[in-house]
Amino acid sequence: MIGYYVHHHGSGHLHRAAALSAALKHEVVVISSLDKPDNWVGDWVRVPRDDTGASVHDVTAHGRFHWLPQRDRGLRARMSRLASWIYLNNPELLISDVSVEVTVLARLHGVPVLTVMLPGRRDDAPHQLAMEISATLVAAWPEDMPHLLPGVSESVRSRVHYIGGVSRFPVDERSSAPRRGDAHRVAVMMGAGGNAPSSTTWARARSMTPEWDWTIMGYDDQQWHQDPYQVLLNSDVAVIQAGQNAVAEVAAARLPAVIIPADRPHDEQRTTARALSHDWPALVIEDPDVADWSQVLDQARALDIHPWQRWCDGRAGERFAAVVDDLLAAAPRLVE
Repeated sequence: MIGYYVHHHGSGHLHRAAALSAALKHEVVVISSLDKPDNWVGDWVRVPRDDTGASVHDVTAHGRFHWLPQRDRGLRARMSRLASWIYLNNPELLISDVSVEVTVLARLHGVPVLTVMLPGRRDDAPHQLAMEISATLVAAWPEDMPHLLPGVSESVRSRVHYIGGVSRFPVDERSSAPRRGDAHRVAVMMGAGGNAPSSTTWARARSMTPEWDWTIMGYDDQQWHQDPYQVLLNSDVAVIQAGQNAVAEVAAARLPAVIIPADRPHDEQRTTARALSHDWPALVIEDPDVADWSQVLDQARALDIHPWQRWCDGRAGERFAAVVDDLLAAAPRLVE
C-alpha cells in the first residue's frame, strides 16, 4: 500500500495522484483535506484542515517549518489522523505532494517518503529539510531546466527524477494552428488556485479582438465546461496561468499559450513563466489589463508548437510509476 498526500490548494496535486494510480499496480490511498471526488475509485483518507483557527502563533517554529501553529486543534487532529493511519496500515511508501510537515511526520514513523518537487524558490530551511530526508524526488517537467529550481543545491538536483508534464488529457499530435481554417479561437483556462483576472479584463480583451472567438473556462460556475480538452483542440491559442496542470494540458493539446503568472508562495508561477518565456511556445504577459490583446494573440498564434513534445509526451504517469517501483524494490521490509 502507498499513501499519497494531496495538498488541498490547486488541482495539480490530485491529477498527479490519479496519473500515478492509473499506471501503478500497487494500491494508492489518497490522504487529503479535500473531499473525495466521485471519479476516485480507491480509498481516500480525509484529514482535518489545520488553517481554520481564529488566531495562530509561531506557525514556522522559528523558521524550521512552513505551518505548525502552536496549540492548534486542527493541526493536532490532522497529524493524529495521519499518524494513526500510518500505524494501522504500514504503508510501504508515502508520496508527499506536497507538505514539509507531512514529509517529516511520515519519516519519523520510519516510512520512506517520495517528495514531489514544485517550481520556485525552494532553498529555504523547511524545503531543504524535506528534500534531504526524502528517499527520492520527482519533478513533473522535462530534464535540463535548472531555472525551475533556483537556489537548490546540486546534491539535491542529482536525486530528482524528471517525468515530464502530467496532463489529464491525451497528447494531440495534429499539425499546428490554425485548426479551423480562417477562424480565430482563443480558450481561456484559469486554474483552481485563485488570483485569476476579473471579468472586466476579459471584456476589455474581447473588445480589442473582434476577429477572435473567446471561450472562458473555469472562471466561475457559469463558465464550467464538461469537456475542456475539446475546447482546447478547437482553439488556436490558450490563455492560462502558470500552474503545472494548465501548462501540461496546453502542452498535451499542442497549443501555443499566453501565460499570465499568478502570485503563489515561493514564486512558483513566476519562476515557471520565466522559464517558459525562452524557447517554448509561450508568450508571457504580466498585466493583462494593459496588454494589446490583438497583438498578443497574433504573436502567440505564430509560435512553433513542436517544443511542447518535450514538455508532455503522454508518458509521465508511466515514468512516475517506474520511479515508485524502483524505490519499493530497494526498500527494506517492515521490521515487526
